[in-house]
Amino acid sequence: MWPPADTEAAGAPDDPQPQSLRALLPSREFVCSRKGRLLLGESVLSFIIFICYIASTAAPFLTVPLLKFLLALCFFFGYFMKINEKIPGICWPLSDFLRCITAAIIYFAISITAISKYSDGASKAAGVFGFFATIVYAFDFYVIFNDLSGFLKQGNAAGDPEAEKSEEEDSNSDSD
Repeated sequence: MWPPADTEAAGAPDDPQPQSLRALLPSREFVCSRKGRLLLGESVLSFIIFICYIASTAAPFLTVPLLKFLLALCFFFGYFMKINEKIPGICWPLSDFLRCITAAIIYFAISITAISKYSDGASKAAGVFGFFATIVYAFDFYVIFNDLSGFLKQGNAAGDPEAEKSEEEDSNSDSD
């Protein structure tokens, strides 16, 4: 029966958006975080590159920015909706790391090709935006790598005191 009798579940009467739609919008806290800004920047750059390749003669490169745009959006929604906490079976940081490193390498390669091989302006613009995307993705995988290495060091230190003793003994014997 519409409208629902429970106005609290549907949102306040003066609220223009029902609560169910508000859950799909990212929180300001996440969008202002470093990870949120990086994912948003990656998706915007990938979409711009996709549009540039649509308008250019470099049509073979069209799928890469489209796939990277969709993957960046998936990770954006996955992180802000905290799906990474609800599905612990997937190693989210490693998946994100692989996504970023492959995107940086592929964007670098197709940007060089688009700038050197094609002469139209849209291909050149896509190549330039591709270099910017390479930098953003490279920075993102650098940040993820530092977070992963810190996590792994922390896990090793907390999990196995015997390994710490053997590492200390090895470092002491090396210094002798």
